[in-house]
Amino acid sequence: MNVELAFFGGLGGWEILLILMVLLIFFGAKKIPELAKGLGKGIKEFKNATNEIKDEIEGGVKDLNVK
Repeated sequence: MNVELAFFGGLGGWEILLILMVLLIFFGAKKIPELAKGLGKGIKEFKNATNEIKDEIEGGVKDLNVK
């Protein structure tokens, strides 16, 4: 049975398991939570920056419509 998720494409259960095992071997059990935490912070900062840019654009459009 293939579980298809948007970010995994056509990877099946065995391929995902293999990737997780390779990550565990390369980074070790202690490093993986640190890597995940750093990735989470990076995604959060990216979302915040995207929202700030979106708000600035919407504010600029509102200012143009008022004048």
